[in-house]
Amino acid sequence: MKNFSNLFVKYLCSFALICGFAFFSVSTFAEPVTEDPLERQVLDIGKDLRCAVCQNQPISESNADLAKDMRNIIREQIQAGKSREEIVNYFVERYGDYVLMNPPKRGPGTVVWLAPVVLLLAVGISGFLFLRHRRQESLPPAPKLSQEDAALVRAARKQNRI
Repeated sequence: MKNFSNLFVKYLCSFALICGFAFFSVSTFAEPVTEDPLERQVLDIGKDLRCAVCQNQPISESNADLAKDMRNIIREQIQAGKSREEIVNYFVERYGDYVLMNPPKRGPGTVVWLAPVVLLLAVGISGFLFLRHRRQESLPPAPKLSQEDAALVRAARKQNRI
């Protein structure tokens, strides 16, 4: 029985060694990953453009049909030799400033940039005024103790002193 267990352990160790060697040697025969520069440009431009179907998702990450079409248009325009600005302007002319992930800080886009600041200021000022008003309110004066209650308090104090 002892020989069988020793033999089993040897085969198990040999099997594990062969599997480990095969696992780590496979990566040496793999080809390096190459990236298509055109696809990289399409995705870089797509990061700045919002999908009109999806909510707040760039077309580079969206799987909607419209986003795929927009990526194809970007690819065609890059192949035609257009610059990044020309491609972005093409989509702004079609969809308006909404298509930009970072809307411009002019015109209607001003509201998008200023609304959080105005809201934060309004909440801060309201909180300050509320706390200031609350601090000025004083508690009503404590009611006067009756003679009986005062006698009970004196008696309790005397008991605690002993």
